[in-house]
Amino acid sequence: MLLFLDIDGTLLPFGGPGPYPEYEPAPAPAVRWRGGVGPDCRLGVVPSEAAAHPLLARIDPALGARLAALGCELVWATTWMDDANSCVSPWLGLPELPVVDWPDDAEPPSPLHWKTRSLVDRAAGRPFIWLDDEITEADRAWVAAHHREPALLHRVQHHQGLTDADFSTLQEWLHAHRSVTTGL
Repeated sequence: MLLFLDIDGTLLPFGGPGPYPEYEPAPAPAVRWRGGVGPDCRLGVVPSEAAAHPLLARIDPALGARLAALGCELVWATTWMDDANSCVSPWLGLPELPVVDWPDDAEPPSPLHWKTRSLVDRAAGRPFIWLDDEITEADRAWVAAHHREPALLHRVQHHQGLTDADFSTLQEWLHAHRSVTTGL
């Protein structure tokens, strides 16, 4: 199961009344990445250029382990592009993840989010989850009409970022759809 992951508003809260909590990368023992991409990694081992990013401290590093525990293939779906791997992955204790390469062509004006078509193309007929703070009903309707496999387009509240309630929704959806998509 693919999980497309945005950063701004999804992992990195913004636009709320503030102040936001700030986190330090917590040292922890080495953790094994089960996503099948990248080497073993250590939570809290952050390159100095990543640690210098002014907003990175708003991202709770414990989210990395929670995302990994979902057992999905995590894929960056963000305008951060390669900076997602150099800054955010180490902060979260994740290995380098695949990054969606956005097309250079501008999308025509539409109620559809500019990422939607690219993510369905990248899913290539596989079930997926998309976590973003800009998902609308137009995106959900388009995916339902153009993608045969199950897909959860989950809108995260940008002023909070991922919460326990979001993880509950993800776990419930995965529980309901894993047996359907894997035949188990």
